[in-house]
Amino acid sequence: MKIKPFYQFKSAIMQIKNIEGLTATDINRELERGGKFVIYQYCVSIVVLTFKRPSSIYFLRAGESGFSKSIIFTLISSLFGWWGIPWGPIYTIGSLVTNLGGGKNVTKEVIAALNTVPVTNQ
Repeated sequence: MKIKPFYQFKSAIMQIKNIEGLTATDINRELERGGKFVIYQYCVSIVVLTFKRPSSIYFLRAGESGFSKSIIFTLISSLFGWWGIPWGPIYTIGSLVTNLGGGKNVTKEVIAALNTVPVTNQ
């Protein structure tokens, strides 16, 4: 049985990346060994408008570093986040702290949502 790589997170459907080809058993085994689901943040500003958004959800296996996955979101925030007044610098710093700290761990939320999603037989 394979899990669909989508789940509803705060009323938006987000794709879970890095679980392609894994069964529920594989995912549970990785979670027991220290795997986790994380999201990163990015910030984009346009003078008086600032947008702070989450990335897709990434599954990090036990021992896997999320640094390489956070680079693009960190770069986007670093280049385009500062320019909005007043929230640009505030949201940019928050995004950088989150990303450089390994992302936001959303494992509990994903597991709760996956337990309510029907499993497909493939």
